[in-house]
Amino acid sequence: MKPPLRLLDVRFPGRPAYDTAVSRALLTRVAAGAAPETLRLYVPEDVVAFSVLDRVRPGFAEALRVAREQGFEAMLRLAGGRAAVFTTQSLAFAWCIPAAEARRDIAARFDRLARIVREALSSIGVDARIGAVPGEYCPGEHSVNARGERKLMGVGQRIVKGAAHVGGVIVVRQPERVARVLEPIYAAMELPLDNAATGAVDQELPGVGLAEVRDALLRRFAREAEIHRTEPDAELLALAETVECEHQL
Repeated sequence: MKPPLRLLDVRFPGRPAYDTAVSRALLTRVAAGAAPETLRLYVPEDVVAFSVLDRVRPGFAEALRVAREQGFEAMLRLAGGRAAVFTTQSLAFAWCIPAAEARRDIAARFDRLARIVREALSSIGVDARIGAVPGEYCPGEHSVNARGERKLMGVGQRIVKGAAHVGGVIVVRQPERVARVLEPIYAAMELPLDNAATGAVDQELPGVGLAEVRDALLRRFAREAEIHRTEPDAELLALAETVECEHQL
């Protein structure tokens, strides 16, 4: 019998910091045993997600200004890494997993998520591979790319006592918007970036949309878990309210 996996599919238009706070509250509740393993899958706002490392970089204030000037809000991301761009043409995920010894299995969770995304994209015809490509934004060995040339998915991880959050974004369409906002942001913070390494799923499959990518991802998760759709409860949303300010920039 496959283990259960709760699916939470909800977004909060106009409140990107609250979006992140909801994922953080979910992690807190899973760690406390108040919620089961949960996958949150949603379409985000247009937002630049900065990390704690970014906040201490030279030029961070300029990077914030540039993001907002181009119509993107800014928020502090839940995981580490470097600045990443979320748009309404991408698919965000937050997978909260109970883990008695969360630090021990960091690499295994990264491996598992990258494999799931690669196989999901491969199932709809993308030549998807795992690994960083030269010059990609927020580089990581568990990125998923197209043909070893363009980054499609980035992932990060947040560890707390009793649980782990594996979160990130799949760029489905409009890679040029992602590249256009990231180029001056990375320049302001004196970080390397090659815009040619920024890709999207529809560059590989013209005409593909959010629904097709979402369905492929859920089919792949369903191979190893029994998915149960649910709605956020009042306690989760109230907890998110208390930490929203910590993700505002």
